[in-house]
Amino acid sequence: MSGQARSSGSSGGGPDFGDRRDFESADRGFVAGPAERTVVAGDGRVVWNFDDTVFLEGECPDSVHPGLWRQSQLCARAGLYEVADGVYQVRGYDLSNMSLVEGERGVVVVDPLVSEECAAAALALYRAHRGERPVTAVLFTHSHLDHFGGVLGVLPPDDGDHEYGRDQVPVVAPEGFMEQSVAENVYAGTAMLRRGAYYAGSNLVRGPTGLVGMGLGFTASSGRAGLVPPTVEIRHTGQEETLDGVLFRFQMTPGTEAPSEMNFLLPGRRALCMAENATHNLHNILTLRGAVVRDARIWARYLGEAIDLFGYDADVLFASHHWPTWGTAELRTFLAEQRDLYAYLHDQTLRLANQGRTGVEIAELVELPPALAKSWHTHGYYGSVSHNVKAVYQRYMGWYDGHPSSLWEHPPVESARRYVDCMGGPDAVLEKARGYVDAGDLRFAAQLLKHAVFASPDSADARELLADTFEKLAYGAENATWRNCYLMGADELRHGITPTAVTAGSIATALSVGQLFDSLAIRVNGPQAWDLSLSIGWNVTDLGETYRTTLHNGVLVHTRTITPADDAQLLITLTKPQLLTLFASGDGDDVLGGVEYSGDPDVLKSLVSVLDRPDPDFAIVTP
Repeated sequence: MSGQARSSGSSGGGPDFGDRRDFESADRGFVAGPAERTVVAGDGRVVWNFDDTVFLEGECPDSVHPGLWRQSQLCARAGLYEVADGVYQVRGYDLSNMSLVEGERGVVVVDPLVSEECAAAALALYRAHRGERPVTAVLFTHSHLDHFGGVLGVLPPDDGDHEYGRDQVPVVAPEGFMEQSVAENVYAGTAMLRRGAYYAGSNLVRGPTGLVGMGLGFTASSGRAGLVPPTVEIRHTGQEETLDGVLFRFQMTPGTEAPSEMNFLLPGRRALCMAENATHNLHNILTLRGAVVRDARIWARYLGEAIDLFGYDADVLFASHHWPTWGTAELRTFLAEQRDLYAYLHDQTLRLANQGRTGVEIAELVELPPALAKSWHTHGYYGSVSHNVKAVYQRYMGWYDGHPSSLWEHPPVESARRYVDCMGGPDAVLEKARGYVDAGDLRFAAQLLKHAVFASPDSADARELLADTFEKLAYGAENATWRNCYLMGADELRHGITPTAVTAGSIATALSVGQLFDSLAIRVNGPQAWDLSLSIGWNVTDLGETYRTTLHNGVLVHTRTITPADDAQLLITLTKPQLLTLFASGDGDDVLGGVEYSGDPDVLKSLVSVLDRPDPDFAIVTP
């Protein structure tokens, strides 16, 4: 395997494969495994299969980086675990962990996984061994889907027949949670979903030549995701809330792993939850699926603050991924190394940027200090030194590398045609690429072959050679998401695009009316709407809210008004559920069917006619 193919994770020295402490920690506190081998949705679909990870019980094959194989073995543990007195976790039931804090009357659920089916199964496992305790509160540590999507699987039914009805269960989240969860999961949701299928390896066969994990966990479940707005907001570090008789003390950490995130200490249990801010791998400064670039500097700062705030008051540290760290001294060391990890990448990137290096150049130069590189939890199974350095550069310097030729480059297809022409045509490019593959320079071979495929997308030889090169790169990658991207690219070059599974669930119902209008504005086809000038008033009766939307210059603008916009071309009176249905129903003639209105109904038809439908299956490795 090419040494260059094994460079996607942390660099520097290597940890000891004979060190089994992580395996001991991952197995510590085990109570019980899953009673059933699958989690099934109401329509009969299998949304989680515990047998998918059985292959990881064997020895590491040549097709997987040994460090990634080890990490995937650790993440494959599934079951109920005791973390501390009255604190439990269900692991291996989804990409993330669900934590459960026992209170006086029931249990507080922390981060209820991706989908409601898996969250319900995790709660059932807990209750089978700890009793039928009601859910007395739900807590979201941050604004990512794998930490709130399964909430409807743990909240009681909204039927009024339970001692603790849904409206009696407080939902706790950090300040800005709703805004940020919408921005990430709705505004750019389709693009992130498509790219997320690549980095998660969603369509790969589970096994040594396909999906072996994501570094954070095995993969994400494919069930129904939902969202409920929080009823209790955490706004400042030091804020305390008592949930079901248990004291929670919070640390706000905005701008770290998520724009809205928080850690918390359970003083009475001497247990510290670090959300997703300190996990057993190098995390992402910019995830490959796309996100707002995170602030490595402030991330390191908050990790240091966590040591000062909580480092002497906890006996165990747990998080919403991976396994706990036990021991007060041990958890302080863990946090200090995680702090130094992000600070080092931040500071060294800017040091080299200030010497004139670009992000791509800096990524080749930065190596972790040996003292950090020898720790397993600093390695790049999810994030990587390479793409994190580029992200730090992007945060400060943007996309432009400073070279004037970069200002107005041709787009990929036009560039590819010109490069291929300069190199003597498609056959010459393939010959050169084979030479680089044989020499072990898979990276440059992939660059050449990208041009070959974009210039001649119907060339079976170009597609197969690029797929084969991606496969070789994947097999050498320490980073799970790099591996998945390479293998997904290879699969689509060979077999075409597999439709992306879209399971939005009830997330849209949790959006505010303003957020709904924002999501519509993103769908407006600007050139088609250039000549339209429209105004619509909206009276949302179940919320007692009124709005005015205008479409000018291809831009849809909404304003909340004090009274209905009677001067608009069209005034629509409806409920929020009707509003959701209105724009989900398509562009037929009966757009306003069943809705009260006055004015010209063609105004709404004109608006609907210029709304694009997002494409969850756009091409990535082909034009």
